[in-house]
Amino acid sequence: MQSTPFIRSRFLIVAALALPAFALIAGCKSSPATSANANTGGEIATDDAALAARVKAALAADPQLKPLPVSVATYRGVVQLSGYADSEVQIQKALAVARSVPGVQSVSNELHLRPQ
Repeated sequence: MQSTPFIRSRFLIVAALALPAFALIAGCKSSPATSANANTGGEIATDDAALAARVKAALAADPQLKPLPVSVATYRGVVQLSGYADSEVQIQKALAVARSVPGVQSVSNELHLRPQ
């Protein structure tokens, strides 16, 4: 059996090495995002979803555009319309309607004429 002073000295050595290791590990712990940063990302996503919904509603409110299979995607106020239309006039009208919705920064046109 080993003597008590030997065990005590081993314990002190282990404690002396472990304490700085725990301090370093605790220093590497990630901190939560600030509320301003977290809210900004969430607000942009919410605003984009709301903007897409307003653009879809505006397109659906127009009788000429309602039956068209048009997808609406938004990112930071940029609206992308994709799908098919029967004529170039419908494409231009869909772009004009999307641009007229408040909050739209720009409109990306990915609308194509349906193959005849």
